[in-house]
Amino acid sequence: MAQGNSQNWLIQGGTVVDGTGASSFAGDVRIRDGVIAELGPNLEPAAGETVFAAAGCVVAPGFIETHTHFDGAMWWDTSLDPLPGFGVTTLVMGNCGFGVAPVPEDEAVRKEIVGIFSFFEDIPEPPFMSELPWDWRSWPEYKESMVRNVKLPANYAAFCGHIALRLAVMGLDAWERAATPTEIETMAAMLDEALAAGALGLSSNLFDHDGSDRPVPTLKADDAEFRALFEVLAKHQGSCFQVIVDVFRAMTAPESMKRIASLTEDLDIRVQWGGLPTLVFQRDMMGIQAPLIELHEQFKREGRDFWTAFAHIPVTTTISVQSSLIFAQSNDYVWHEVVTAEGDEAKIALMRDPDWRLRARESWDTQTFEFSPFPKGRAENLILMNTDNGVGPINTTLGEYQQQIGAEHPSDAMTEWLIANGLESTVTMPAFEMDLDMVLSLLRDPKAVGNVSDAGAHGQMLCGGGENIKLLTEFVTRDGLLTLEEAVHGLTGKIAEHFSLHDCGELRVGRRADITVFDLDEIEVGDMKQVYDVPDGAGGHTWRWTRDAAPMRLTMVNGEPTFIDGKSTAARPGAMLQPS
Repeated sequence: MAQGNSQNWLIQGGTVVDGTGASSFAGDVRIRDGVIAELGPNLEPAAGETVFAAAGCVVAPGFIETHTHFDGAMWWDTSLDPLPGFGVTTLVMGNCGFGVAPVPEDEAVRKEIVGIFSFFEDIPEPPFMSELPWDWRSWPEYKESMVRNVKLPANYAAFCGHIALRLAVMGLDAWERAATPTEIETMAAMLDEALAAGALGLSSNLFDHDGSDRPVPTLKADDAEFRALFEVLAKHQGSCFQVIVDVFRAMTAPESMKRIASLTEDLDIRVQWGGLPTLVFQRDMMGIQAPLIELHEQFKREGRDFWTAFAHIPVTTTISVQSSLIFAQSNDYVWHEVVTAEGDEAKIALMRDPDWRLRARESWDTQTFEFSPFPKGRAENLILMNTDNGVGPINTTLGEYQQQIGAEHPSDAMTEWLIANGLESTVTMPAFEMDLDMVLSLLRDPKAVGNVSDAGAHGQMLCGGGENIKLLTEFVTRDGLLTLEEAVHGLTGKIAEHFSLHDCGELRVGRRADITVFDLDEIEVGDMKQVYDVPDGAGGHTWRWTRDAAPMRLTMVNGEPTFIDGKSTAARPGAMLQPS
């Protein structure tokens, strides 16, 4: 436990894992004015110093969340719950081409930016409008507003989103066409000012389709647009181009990556592409993994600074009729009609309509993608998990419920269960099987970056909250697949190196005192629980999933504890980071 009350700390008697991948050692860490001042064995406490006893614990750099969507939620959930209790000290946002800056004067286009973000990341639109001040137009003004208005228990860094950039320059035409030379020039200038102000780089999207099956605006960008933006990135040392590519729908990822490789061949640019598939069905049934492994290895042979991004956990798929992209992303636009119907009364009327039910059965049987939750043989395994009113049954499969009520089709069974249990209820798809050999290979690959989680998004799926430490609780402790040093490196130093965040990610003298202390025998990823703390824009709140802290013994950001003695603190020492 801590003793004393100064801002100078000595973390004493722990096993130091420094984030570089080097062997651990017994030692102490001294902190002065928010940075690591001394590191070594048997350090003596100084007068007035707070001593934190770490005997039996690991002392590591704070964990970095590689891929989050806190762009909206950080404004209304400044606790970043539950991340401090899982050792998180830095998060990266602005991913997938989504962002809230730059924005145009046209309010209709600003609402379009929010609508896109909200649809793809399952974040309610009302708090975007009620909780964000929208006192910016450019990305530098956005940064200034964040620094001025938002105080967080973690450091943060952000990409400039290509979708927002296109909409800011082209308005609603961004959905329809390629940019003109003048528009490209304006986009390049806006990206340049964003990078100069500290943006991590540019994030883009060559994958998604919206609820009306429209390709996202970045899929309309031609080679001239991408080339101009790449040339801007090349001028800013440490910046990164991040792109998500299609490994599910049309499986165009190989062609997309060849295109990016061609357009950047003579430029010094770091590229993070997401990514190399880590699910068994993508390897064995879709066949998309093998050609991307070949490209990944080719990029390394050619000496390109291309990193594949990956997750060490399977995709979380929770289905809701209130706010969910799952139906549309599964090519089921009949069930998506329920999601877009306004109000429970309209939704229930649609679900009771015999014509709609006929079309819904037909859609599940003939229109949905093979690996979505809905085709015959898969839908029956959906788990009825969360009931809004307690009617139930819960923790049973849709197939079992279909038999119980004698429904003709699993679509009818899910309709009946949702009506009976309330439309805030959710249904969950069993986790996909992970290709652990691929995950382990990427964890050890010098050109791969992990811990992709989507934290801050999909609140009614629970993406990201605590999933980081599964590298410790499962890969290290339970299964012995990784060494402790490998797991910590994959959560800290390797990620910091990738993003050129050279003042964090390692325990080294002069670095930020972003530190987590934990007992491997104590930490765990607990069960999900509901909390009602998401503003609904009407003075009330809706719910999201969270979970109890791991707990870590200590999480410290810039020398201040954000989690200690089993609970989060009120400290908000996070700073906005930029590449160097």
